[in-house]
Amino acid sequence: MSIFKAYDIRGIYGQDLTEDDFYKIARAYVQFTGVRGGRVVVARDCRKSSDSLFAAFAKGLVDEGVTVIDIGLASTPMSYFANGSLKADGSVMITASHNTKEWNGCKLCRANAVPISGATGIKDIEALVAGMDGNEPPAGVGEVTKVDISAAYGEHVRKFAHLAGPVRVAMDFANGMGIAESVAFTGQDLLTHDDLFGEYDGDFPNHDANPLHRETLKDLQAFMKANPGKYAFGVAFDGDADRAGFLDERGEIIPMDFTTALIAGDLLKSNPGAACFYDLRSTRMAAETIEAAGGRPMMSRVGHSFIKEQMRQNDAIFAGELSGHYYFKANYTAESSSMAVYALANLVSASGKTLSELVAPLGKYSQSGEINTRTTTPPAEVLARIKAAYEGRAKVFELDGVSVDAWDSEGWWANVRMSNTEPLVRLNLEGKTKETMEEKRDEFLAQIRA
Repeated sequence: MSIFKAYDIRGIYGQDLTEDDFYKIARAYVQFTGVRGGRVVVARDCRKSSDSLFAAFAKGLVDEGVTVIDIGLASTPMSYFANGSLKADGSVMITASHNTKEWNGCKLCRANAVPISGATGIKDIEALVAGMDGNEPPAGVGEVTKVDISAAYGEHVRKFAHLAGPVRVAMDFANGMGIAESVAFTGQDLLTHDDLFGEYDGDFPNHDANPLHRETLKDLQAFMKANPGKYAFGVAFDGDADRAGFLDERGEIIPMDFTTALIAGDLLKSNPGAACFYDLRSTRMAAETIEAAGGRPMMSRVGHSFIKEQMRQNDAIFAGELSGHYYFKANYTAESSSMAVYALANLVSASGKTLSELVAPLGKYSQSGEINTRTTTPPAEVLARIKAAYEGRAKVFELDGVSVDAWDSEGWWANVRMSNTEPLVRLNLEGKTKETMEEKRDEFLAQIRA
């Protein structure tokens, strides 16, 4: 299986990718982007293989005549901030995100934290790497310089705080790069936090750093429930801290599209009329909340590179994705889990309500959740069948897979997408009532599995 994915480069260290691979990838990155003679930020997570992979990548950049700005251990949001604030020509984050300890990889950006995806360069870099033997002579002479951006990043994020009173938060860092994000909460007297697993450990010994999996949230839930009434909410970071899952004051999991709606509502108080994106799998309440707050709700397709492009095209201030990515124009149109923390803290402190009380109205409609079906029929054929079945009966569009919108006429919408990596078809559906949701869910599944 190729390590060159739709959104990044990723594989099992020592099996799928090695230091030699990273050296070649670095040189190909420079050749593709044309940043020879420029400056590139390179950061890394705390995985056991990240230091040696950093050294290999840095050598590749230096041999292409690039000045490496080494910001050391950092979260992915910090790498985006460094890229933009230092006016670099690009950035590289060495991480495998939420994957288990055996994995590693890298996320590549151009200047201003513009991501390089499979469609916008990763496949080109793969082709360049395939043509290398690793013995190509240096094309330039670069250098490595160390820069500490932690204090500047902390100050940058704290600008988001407009707390009306004290807020205490429980944070699960999962031994990963959320620890680096803690600089965003230093020196903010009104927001205090207690931590779980706040020591770097690339083996992730306590649980996987993936807040999408409910199992990984159990430690944080138990911690909060053992301290009833102490915390306004809880937050669990993923391995590189570009995603976060949230729990209310009772330790109950908040759906990530509900979090999108809440954050958008907070930001629109100081940005009336601005555009905010929600991904097309989100509850209809996300759009309704944005509109009610005076914003322009806009639907995005799934995937960070697509969302960031749509945000830039529409000068959007925020976007939220069902996977727990929260994107802020203020962080160079990229993720910042810590800005998301402040947005929720702002809401809780200003409203005088608990987070569960703020969340409750967002559960107005009935959602199916994402239902995956493994199919022997080519997924593209399934999508074509869905499109043909509903055209003329409802609004059908293809922003990402096939979406069918019968909300105004029949009280439901559905989206059917293909997996990027497996022969899976993914269904998300919502109805104004539970009965409508279940009826249409079963109807769609019958067509998908026919």
